[in-house]
Amino acid sequence: MAATKITSLRASATPSLVAPSVVDTQLGELLQGDGTLTEQDIQDIFAAQMEHGERFGEAASRLGLVSEQDVRRALARQSEFPLVASGESALSQELITAYQPHSKRAEELRTLRSELVLRWFGRGNRVLAVVEARSGNGCNVLAANLAVTFAQLGERTLLIDANLRAPSQNALFGLEPACGLVEFIKGRENLDNVVGKVPGFSCLSLMCAGSPPPNPQELLGRVSFGYLMEIAPAKYDVVILDTPPMLQCADAQLIAARARGAVLATKRHSTRLADVLRVKAQLHSADVLLLGAVIDG
Repeated sequence: MAATKITSLRASATPSLVAPSVVDTQLGELLQGDGTLTEQDIQDIFAAQMEHGERFGEAASRLGLVSEQDVRRALARQSEFPLVASGESALSQELITAYQPHSKRAEELRTLRSELVLRWFGRGNRVLAVVEARSGNGCNVLAANLAVTFAQLGERTLLIDANLRAPSQNALFGLEPACGLVEFIKGRENLDNVVGKVPGFSCLSLMCAGSPPPNPQELLGRVSFGYLMEIAPAKYDVVILDTPPMLQCADAQLIAARARGAVLATKRHSTRLADVLRVKAQLHSADVLLLGAVIDG
């Protein structure tokens, strides 16, 4: 009898089901716009929704018209939350916020973003340095993922690879720029020429390190680097600086002093407490606010 009642309810409810929502219509338009669906496909999906009471993505997947990845990407675009599909981008898989924005790790990074907005960016600051004690603690990956999360929020974000000794942002984002930070500091290029947009992320720009210099510390001490720290925040909402290991050279302290705020990248079972304390002391002596430490692994 129970089964009969369920069938009866479905039959009587079908004619009165409401038409597909605005959200469903927008989703269909996005998938039609990128060539995934035809207009007839969308009409078939709407009809299936009405018949079975399904969501747009469920109906489209059941009919074999789209893949789960197609729906996820369209949903991300619909909410202006850009992501990339594995195998379809030059971005490194380490950029978890770009490839898997709904993963636990990406959610943790968005939580960090929220804390930084409250404690730093929401108080008139626009520049943040990401630092590490020693090489391999994940500073570069943390800086890149943070930049992606802010761009996904719609903030005009500039990521600067200020690790002139071992730059890596160009590899993480799959870019091969002809110039970068070094050329700007030397006065050979202006800001617009050394900054490039990251494909797929309209709000994210990247300034790579540029040509390897023989004297990185001296370059970062130049007035032109300080000038960059003044003009970049006028053009971008968020400026994130990737830095070299603090305990292995003096570059990071110079960079962090310009930013005035920093986040420390650490590696579980690798970063030593003594190193963290030394970094904290160095930042304090440079009048830099340590906003927190992020543990990876």
